[in-house]
Amino acid sequence: MIILAQVLAGLVALLHLYFLVLEMFLWTTPKGIKTFGLPSKEHAESTKVLAANQGLYNGFLAAGILVGLIGNFEILLIFSLCCVTIAGIYGSYSTGKPRIFIIQSVPAILALIAFYLS
Repeated sequence: MIILAQVLAGLVALLHLYFLVLEMFLWTTPKGIKTFGLPSKEHAESTKVLAANQGLYNGFLAAGILVGLIGNFEILLIFSLCCVTIAGIYGSYSTGKPRIFIIQSVPAILALIAFYLS
């Protein structure tokens, strides 16, 4: 079960690294605009600094998970997964998009459950 938990946590970290790339580097591209449902290229341009900041935070979440996994710092790993879960809950609630909860929080919750069971 511990291997499953570690794999799930690693997938959550990879997911957040992908969010980092989308928000920091692809926000104003057709891929970024489509992914986040932005109304226009102009809107993407005017919000790209905010998106880059979001991307940086996603990178910190991924870093916490990866350092927790690699360094065997379980408390950091659990804390980071809890942060991801809360961020997904808040993002879903504040935007009214349940998809955010499913994409962001559910994998972190599954990893937390797997760690708890191991």
